[in-house]
Amino acid sequence: MSSNNHNKTDDQQGTGPRHVAIIMDGNGRWAKNQGKLRISGHKAGVKSVRRAVSFAVSNNLESLTLYAFSSENWSRPAQEVTALMELFVWALDSEVKSLHKHNVRLRIIGDISRFSARIQERIRRSESLTENNDGLTLNIAANYGGRWDIIEGVKSWLNRFRKGYCDLTK
Repeated sequence: MSSNNHNKTDDQQGTGPRHVAIIMDGNGRWAKNQGKLRISGHKAGVKSVRRAVSFAVSNNLESLTLYAFSSENWSRPAQEVTALMELFVWALDSEVKSLHKHNVRLRIIGDISRFSARIQERIRRSESLTENNDGLTLNIAANYGGRWDIIEGVKSWLNRFRKGYCDLTK
């Protein structure tokens, strides 16, 4: 990864995308097809995340969003969900310092209230460490789904309306 600053003019940005989103899907199926445990596929996914972040940083993207754990994933076998949660904690602990070093701002989007207090604390700590970074914004969508997205969109619109930014007469 290389450090960058996104306070560039439009001419300096080029014509490439500013925000890329990736749905991280199929890691468990990949592992199963390889004769491995599903969790080994999820661990391999962490390596893919590193490559995606490195690519985004070196290509001056403003934002990278990774859809990592949808709200539907809670219905997976309990052992797999537990392993995914432990992998999430491990990834936060092992990667956040590198993200900070490379000027990446980490944001976890989605309803984190369903996560354990331990994970919520790791999320708060990680976001706090990187909150003033002005390079790439890395959004990790966790416990995220269509219903949550609609509710958050309506809340955002109502907030803007209350502040006078939306005019219903037009």
